[in-house]
Amino acid sequence: MNQQEIQNLIKEIIEKMDVSVKEVLISQEDNSNTVWYSVDVNNPYLFTSREGEALHALNHLVKRVVEGKALSKEEGQEIHEGILIDVGGFQKKRVDNVKAIAHMIAERARYFKSSIEVDPMSAFDRRIVHEYVSNSNDLKSESTGFGPSRRVVIKYIGEI
Repeated sequence: MNQQEIQNLIKEIIEKMDVSVKEVLISQEDNSNTVWYSVDVNNPYLFTSREGEALHALNHLVKRVVEGKALSKEEGQEIHEGILIDVGGFQKKRVDNVKAIAHMIAERARYFKSSIEVDPMSAFDRRIVHEYVSNSNDLKSESTGFGPSRRVVIKYIGEI
């Protein structure tokens, strides 16, 4: 599916929830493969309450629909990984917060020249940390643990 089709899909799903969509803006960060769909709705609280549970569900639903259509057309299967729907800047704040944590832990790993573990995170948050660390030449990251205790370890690999 192209970006316009995904934009229409997002609008259609939200409007079936009896929420009017004012606008869906598409943007992409330079150093990321993620395409952001910023949705302006009349009642963002429906999506951002309960720590963004409904927004998370909307993201999951859209990714599965896009993935299903990509598989039926035998297109690239990784397109769904690069989709992120945001309502009222909720996801942007969350991503910025996780990047700030990643920066702090990365600096700590550099300072102590050792491996530092981050508190357990969701798969989405771990992915943000991995992307952040991938831009560094002297650090690497890997996930350890299982289930809800899965976490990222940022390792210093520079000269000791």
